[in-house]
Amino acid sequence: MDIHQILKQLPHRYPFLLVDRVLEIDKGKTIKALKNVTINEPFFSGHFPSRPVMPGVLMLEALAQAAALLAFDALDSAPADDMVYYFAGMDEVRFKRPVGPGDQLILEAQLLRMKAGIFKFKARALVLDDLAVEALLTCAMRKVA
Repeated sequence: MDIHQILKQLPHRYPFLLVDRVLEIDKGKTIKALKNVTINEPFFSGHFPSRPVMPGVLMLEALAQAAALLAFDALDSAPADDMVYYFAGMDEVRFKRPVGPGDQLILEAQLLRMKAGIFKFKARALVLDDLAVEALLTCAMRKVA
């Protein structure tokens, strides 16, 4: 799935779209996606000027966006204009290494269960073969007025 297909699925836009490409998807099971981390990211000017590090919450957001793409694929649908896919929770979060400019963040998510618009994922992000972050993510699809 290239960036044009991702833009049709996710409502996020620059600077908050954090998935550049989907590398693999196993329908209803797993996804592997890519985030190219560049020095041009707006957060690097303040986090931290002398040693740029991608904020951990943004790594988790990137994982949630990849997980959303997996959920939409599992449901065979794109989100409707009156639906929002919310990040509802994160558990067992562990940060293992910093991520900086020039890194390629490989985003992996496994769908553990989905019921009544609630999705639970086991997710992790790697740089090369090094684990950067892992977490259990909960997301919810809800209709907005």
